[in-house]
Order: sequence, then structure tokens, then C-alpha cells
Amino acid sequence: MGALKFDAQGWLISGARRSASPHYDERPKDAEVTLAVIHNISLPAGFFEGGAVEDLFLGRLDCNRHPSFSALAGLRVSAHFFVRRTGEVIQFVGLQDRAWHAGVSEFLGRPACNDFSIGLELEGADDTPYPDLQMQAAADVLAGASTALPNLKWIAGHCDLAPGRKTDPGPAFSWPEMLRLLNGRGCLLTRPYP
Repeated sequence: MGALKFDAQGWLISGARRSASPHYDERPKDAEVTLAVIHNISLPAGFFEGGAVEDLFLGRLDCNRHPSFSALAGLRVSAHFFVRRTGEVIQFVGLQDRAWHAGVSEFLGRPACNDFSIGLELEGADDTPYPDLQMQAAADVLAGASTALPNLKWIAGHCDLAPGRKTDPGPAFSWPEMLRLLNGRGCLLTRPYP
């Protein structure tokens, strides 16, 4: 598919379904978006179908639906994008706004990563390989975002920003493959971690 195009507010013009989350706010004044953060999520853990993730990001998850959801009651989180295992892309927050995806975090000595990053959630689990369609769709989104955000130059996992607290996208995520896909799309994001 190639790099995707965004409007002035940072919403994909095509190639994604828009599902606007109430869980976002404005970035700090003069914040330059320099970082793309890769996450994984599945609700319940290891279950890759259904609408629970979208419901969580929209603030409408029924926390009585599954025993593991009780810990999510009252949680207000979002990401800019959710990429399903089928390659479907759902956008929750425009690139110009701050999604609530990284939590307590630090990147190269700089705290509060939500201020200067975009968050890309992949439907998955740390120990489950990511399908080719999903990896390609994620690369398309990131390549488009790097065009829309001229200062975007870094890519990292949630595990890199919150070591000991977060492990995603996990050992099953192939960083060499993602960097190869990005490079093939003319996107030269750099990963500063091994």
C-alpha cells in the first residue's frame, strides 16, 4: 500500500477507520513529535478478536465482561493507532494531539514520552509472532506519519521507555523486519536500542 496521507490535524485521509477517543489532550506548546512507540495489546490477554480494545480506548469497556477486565475499571488510555492482525488500522487520536499510551516513561533521558510521541498499538502478545499483513500495515502508517511529522526520527518499544514495568511489543516482534519494511518505504526511523 505504501505511505499513507494525513490531513492537517493528523487524521488519516484514507486507509484507516476513525474511532475518536475521548482520552487525549493537547500536547505542550512547541512540542515536537520525534518518537514513534510500538506497543501490543489484546483483551483478554492472548485473545485477538472482538471489540474490547476499541471499547477500552473509547472509555466504554464493560469491565464485568471478563475477570481480567476488573483491573481496567476507570482506566483512561488511548493510542493514536491500533493495527489489527488482519492489517486493519483504526485511528483514535490525531497526530497533532497527545494520546495517553506511554504512561510513566523516559526516552534518551527525556521524561513524559506522551508529550513528544505517537503510539501505535499492535493487536498481539509478547510471545506471539506478528502476521506479515499487520507488520506491513504498521509500516505504512509509520511511513505516512514520518512525512506528516517532519521531526519524527526515532522508533522504540514500550519496553524501552518503561523497562521493568512494560515488556511490549515483546520478543516475538521483529525489529529487523520492521526497520526493513520502513526502509523499503523510504522511512528512515532510527531505533537507538539493541
